Amino acid sequence: MATLSNADIITKTAQFVKTTLKEAEGGHDWWHIDRVWTNAKHLAQIETCDKIVVELAALLHDIADSKFHNGDEEIGPATAGKFLKSINVDDAVIEHVQQIIRNMSFKASFGNVSFHSPELAIVQDADRLDAIGAIGIARAFTYGGFKDREIYNPTIPPNLNMTKEQYKNTTAPTINHFYEKLLLLKDKMNTATGKKLARQRHTFMESFLEQFYQEVQ
Repeated sequence: MATLSNADIITKTAQFVKTTLKEAEGGHDWWHIDRVWTNAKHLAQIETCDKIVVELAALLHDIADSKFHNGDEEIGPATAGKFLKSINVDDAVIEHVQQIIRNMSFKASFGNVSFHSPELAIVQDADRLDAIGAIGIARAFTYGGFKDREIYNPTIPPNLNMTKEQYKNTTAPTINHFYEKLLLLKDKMNTATGKKLARQRHTFMESFLEQFYQEVQ
């Protein structure tokens, strides 16, 4: 196969992801990918990075999310790698994209992350921005409904000292997810721009929770 231009690689990858995720759960569907991709491109204009790696990782980061594949944390990197190899992407780029997919999730932060790169920092921020604010609230309750979880149960307090396994296997009410993950993300952002954008979205979530508790108590 002839070597494709970067633009053609991105176009083919976007088409592959859109087709693959056409029946995905609403919080992890093509439109989530599209928002993360947009966030990543914005951050990549500001940060020093390899833009093709950033865009490919943003597009492929949820191509086979482990939470929808019996906890298999290698199916995502493997699926991404197989596709990128099929369109003759450079091996070094493929490996970098796979490493980003392996290390960017919130649950990955429970362990000792040994891989770091500016591209990982950007894609991680781009994804975390889509987990907070108004869209983050919508996604949290969409996934909670998908998993048949309670919205709120005052008898089940948030677990603020979760292990990775507890986080992966939790069945707690969705409102707990704000305290166990979403409200923590503001202080886990990597880039200056990501931190600035996260502050506004964090404040919106705090306002939502204040109103929520006024209505349920």
